[in-house]
Amino acid sequence: MSYEDELKISEAATKDTYVGLLLYYRDCDLYAGLIAKYKINQIVKEKGLTDVSSFAEGLGKNLRFAIASNKAVDMAKINPDVAKYGFNLIKQPSYYKVLDVYTVGDKTQITLLNFNVEFVNYIKNTTHSIDKEIVKLARNRFDRYLKMKPNEFLYDGNWLARTKFPIGMSDYGLFFNPENE
Repeated sequence: MSYEDELKISEAATKDTYVGLLLYYRDCDLYAGLIAKYKINQIVKEKGLTDVSSFAEGLGKNLRFAIASNKAVDMAKINPDVAKYGFNLIKQPSYYKVLDVYTVGDKTQITLLNFNVEFVNYIKNTTHSIDKEIVKLARNRFDRYLKMKPNEFLYDGNWLARTKFPIGMSDYGLFFNPENE
């Protein structure tokens, strides 16, 4: 591949992945063994829809996924009844790079970068300077939010049923392999 081709891919991937990023959140309880399977720089594929919230108050579960994405759809624009959850949806399949695994006491945050499938090779083999800023922001927020009370709406039965699953793996700890496409 020529330098010009690499530059075009880099520019396209950067624009598509990083412009307009916001942090979204998904809390759940996972066994420590499943949490330990997530490794920095790992690429994971989520086969289903990814339900996330724009709200990030306190953490009542043992795991928080902090997802940097510019692809989430605000579901309150479609159904105003879900605004109380800060409900956003990321289409399926979705691809993520694990940017950070951060543990404070018995709480862990896994920071994921959402990107489009056509950039898997670029994202897998590149660390962008913005990745470090995302990790710094996510960690600072996590430290601050740990001192807050959880948002009551994010602990209602309907929301918990939607967000109890790990991202990118089966309930049994098997990752959905993006390279088997």
